[in-house]
Amino acid sequence: MSGQENPAAGVSLYRNMLRWQVMATLAVTLLAYAASGLPAALSAFMGGVSVVVGAWFATKIAEKGRLKTDPTAVLLNLLKAEAVKILIIAIILFVVFKLYQALVPFALIAGLAAAALFSGAALAKSQANV
Repeated sequence: MSGQENPAAGVSLYRNMLRWQVMATLAVTLLAYAASGLPAALSAFMGGVSVVVGAWFATKIAEKGRLKTDPTAVLLNLLKAEAVKILIIAIILFVVFKLYQALVPFALIAGLAAAALFSGAALAKSQANV
């Protein structure tokens, strides 16, 4: 029963990843505010939030398939989770670009990149088997 000894490990892994993403988003938001003011801070925040929201939905999909043992089913579940994450990020970014007139593109990308990079860092630092 490899990989099923501790189902809570996967949940804590996801929580840890989301926590890192939120911290990275807040750090970039504060830096953007200090460097360029409120429009840049809001842009950075929205970039990071798009990744956090997308990752949250992806974790819900990934958690549903955590007890599957068939490699094909596991891979399909992970691909579905990643596709949903990318779709949600794209939708949120589309809405931000359409509705936020004071958008600072560099800050938006910085927030998005920080949240995405720190999710990878959280997974790399994890002690849980993925």
